[in-house]
Amino acid sequence: MSQVALKNLTKSYDGKNNVLSGINLDIQDGEFVVLVGPSGCGKSTLLRMLSGLESISGGDLEIDHARVNELPPAERGIAMVFQSYALYPHMNVYKNMAFGLKIAGAKKDEIDRRIRHAAGILKIDHLLERLPRELSGGQRQRVAIGRAIVREPKLFLFDEPLSNLDAALRVQTRLEIAKLHKDLAATIVYVTHDQVEAMTLGDKIVVMHDGHIQQAGSPLELYQQPANLFVATFIGSPKMNLIDGIVTEASAAGVSVKVAGDQIVRTEVDGSGIAIGDKVSVGIRSEHLWEGDAGSERFHGTVNLVEHLGEANYLYLTLENGQDVVVRGDGERAVHIGDTIALSAPAAAFHVFNRDGLALRRLKPGNMVAARHRTTG
Repeated sequence: MSQVALKNLTKSYDGKNNVLSGINLDIQDGEFVVLVGPSGCGKSTLLRMLSGLESISGGDLEIDHARVNELPPAERGIAMVFQSYALYPHMNVYKNMAFGLKIAGAKKDEIDRRIRHAAGILKIDHLLERLPRELSGGQRQRVAIGRAIVREPKLFLFDEPLSNLDAALRVQTRLEIAKLHKDLAATIVYVTHDQVEAMTLGDKIVVMHDGHIQQAGSPLELYQQPANLFVATFIGSPKMNLIDGIVTEASAAGVSVKVAGDQIVRTEVDGSGIAIGDKVSVGIRSEHLWEGDAGSERFHGTVNLVEHLGEANYLYLTLENGQDVVVRGDGERAVHIGDTIALSAPAAAFHVFNRDGLALRRLKPGNMVAARHRTTG
């Protein structure tokens, strides 16, 4: 496999307005990196620049410490799996997987060895004689992945490979891709708009927005310590609850925020960079707001909607200050629209974002769900 370095990459189609700006990223050998963000953020453009299908306007792209900006795709040692399967309809699975190797001049025995090996990994041995029209969507995607594997590339690129599959197949194929990464110890760059895919697959997640990298890090790092409001509300489902407020106390040991009336929320974040009177946003995840009075910070809310998921439910509430929040509740507890319920949360669970949307460092960005069980169990 290989290492990849993106150094101040830019992309412009008119020479003036950049669709990608200042992209800096290091991808380690064997790392699974997921590029995630909303439509139009530049993630697929960046993937195509990696592959050589899109030119680089500025900066350097290095694979194994060699600059490859001008190298054509065939000479970069990459294999790409597209959103569409792009299989030749008149060729069976074996011939589809063999086609690229034949063009490259590989010997017949070597082609057969690679195809049999890839088919075994993907469990499509029994499909090698079938035509694409005789396969399910999930089987076609595995063939497309197999066609990439047989090339034995330095770098695998996946461009939203699961978007054409139904929900059950997406979960199944996601597990297969994760197992493939483990079995091959492959370096993978994977593009998706689905943050659940990103959280479950990536060693490193790169969140993009408006042509810039907002934050890069491990899934837990992005979830527990988002760098800004965009990452906080993009990573996590449902998104983080946000409550507007004004700072009443601030120090390196914590921040107190007045959120409505006389309601004061005490948080455990480093407030050395803000001042009393500053406007901020207080963030709290749905699973960290608990029904009852077990926590130190308390609220009351009126239920507007209940989503039942079986083991849990999501309660959509309006707080006394008029702002809406979502709470992950006990699925076995009966809650009705119009009910008023008490909510609480520990001070360590809160995030605070300054007027520029940047996060203040949490002093204890740990597992609040575990803390909840210790408190109530």
